[in-house]
Amino acid sequence: MRRMRPLKRAELPHDTVKLALFLIGKTIVREIGKARLSGRIVETEAYLADDAACHAFRGPTPRNRSLFLQHGHAYVYFCYGAHFMLNVSSELAGTGSGILLRAIEPLEGIEYMQRSRGAKRIVELARGPGRLAAALRITERLDGVDLCRRGKLWLGTAVRPAGPIGVSLRIGITKDAERPLRFYERGNPFVSGPKRLNK
Repeated sequence: MRRMRPLKRAELPHDTVKLALFLIGKTIVREIGKARLSGRIVETEAYLADDAACHAFRGPTPRNRSLFLQHGHAYVYFCYGAHFMLNVSSELAGTGSGILLRAIEPLEGIEYMQRSRGAKRIVELARGPGRLAAALRITERLDGVDLCRRGKLWLGTAVRPAGPIGVSLRIGITKDAERPLRFYERGNPFVSGPKRLNK
């Protein structure tokens, strides 16, 4: 496996759509004690400042304040009383936008992910945003973490180049649902969602 390093903030586009595309093929790394869990990002969704589906649409609140941080910070929220979701802030400080990480291809710490998820099949470990967060043991304690700095959670360079990238509508939303803001690595079995959206 190619060695990876933390991504520098200067490398990240401070444009939500461009960053959502840029993150495909990059690595998300979770450090837990002496263990390291990591995966290739294979699916993202962009949520823009003028987007009614974005948590920042009505302005900053105590809950969504991390979306207004400089691009490259974690925004973690609890969804439907069941799952945490991991997002990356995506614009310059003060503009509330973010990218939901929807799926990863596990690379390291697979046995830890299996214990966290109670699942054996590798392809099922982190396919979907709730599963991804559970596999990486993401909780609200990681909300606001700087992902451009090595620590408990960080973004890393790609271990191999991304393949062709597909585009579709986002999944599981009702507001501004017609926007083509979901991006995924075509042909990757770890991508979530129905087959009709993964062509």
